[in-house]
Formats: sequence, structure tokens, C-alpha cells
Amino acid sequence: MAELNHRTAVYPGTFDPLTMGHVSLTRRGLQVFDTVILAVAESTPKKTLFSIGERVELAKEVFRDEPNVIVEPFDCLLIDYVESKGAGTIMRGLRAVSDFEYEFQMALMNRKLEREIETVFMMTDFKWMYLSSTIVKEVAHYGGDVCGLVPGPVVKALNIKYGFTYGCGGKKKKGK
Repeated sequence: MAELNHRTAVYPGTFDPLTMGHVSLTRRGLQVFDTVILAVAESTPKKTLFSIGERVELAKEVFRDEPNVIVEPFDCLLIDYVESKGAGTIMRGLRAVSDFEYEFQMALMNRKLEREIETVFMMTDFKWMYLSSTIVKEVAHYGGDVCGLVPGPVVKALNIKYGFTYGCGGKKKKGK
């Protein structure tokens, strides 16, 4: 195996959709790592609202002014993807203790598969602890205001998906 760069972290997820919690974690990751690769998972047991192409393009738009954030899709075993990028670290976010058990199991499995790749857990910022992509999709589905919970391009994309007019701070109306 080639030498791994522990100053490069892979932050994997479905990002369906990308939330301000994800954005916050990515930017905080840049305070620890030189480069963060936002790895958008194509294969997932979850039913996604956005296609892999849409999720990648939205994330690229959000991080377009941040050259140390690389956004890419992946569709393989995470540890193989991380190794193919020469990264030495997997970065994962934790919102609450309930996230820890699953993330801990995944970290141990990844460690079993490749001992040289470390997993680093970062606590989400307190203001995003309640936030999840699932909650955002549900609120948006019923026309609730998700402004401030997701980046602007994601607000627009959610409104288009659910057939609401674009805008923040007020009731949306079904558009045609």
C-alpha cells in the first residue's frame, strides 16, 4: 500500500440533502485537515430524494469557493475509496450519543479492513444537533421553511422537487 496522507480526510455520506450541519462539519474539518474530500455515496440502503448527480452538483455549488474541499461520488467499499485517494483519515460527525454506537461499529470494521486508516469523530456544532437530512426532507415536503437549515442552492432544489415556489421566510405555495 502507498503511503497515506493523514492531512487528507474523507467525509462520507449520502448528503440527501446537504444540511448546514454537514457544511459546518466540513468547514471545521478544514481547521484540522489540509483537505476534506466530501465523498457522496451512490449506494445506500436509504431511498434518496436526489440522484447521485444532483447531490454531487449541489455540494460542488455550496463549496465552489473552497478549493480544499473536493466533492466526489463513490460507489464502493468506503475503505477502498479512502485508500484510492491516498487519504489516511475518515471523518465522521456525531450529533448525539445515539449516533455513536453505529459509527463506532463502522469505525471498528474499517480499522479491521485497513489498520493504517484512522477514523476521527467530530461533534456537530450544538446549533445543528437536532438537524438531519430526513427532518429537512419532511419539513420541505409539507412546505415548511427550511431556509437556514440547508444552503441556498439546496433550498431551491428542495422547492423544485416538492413543487413549491422559491423563497425564504414565509409560506410557500404549490407552483405549477
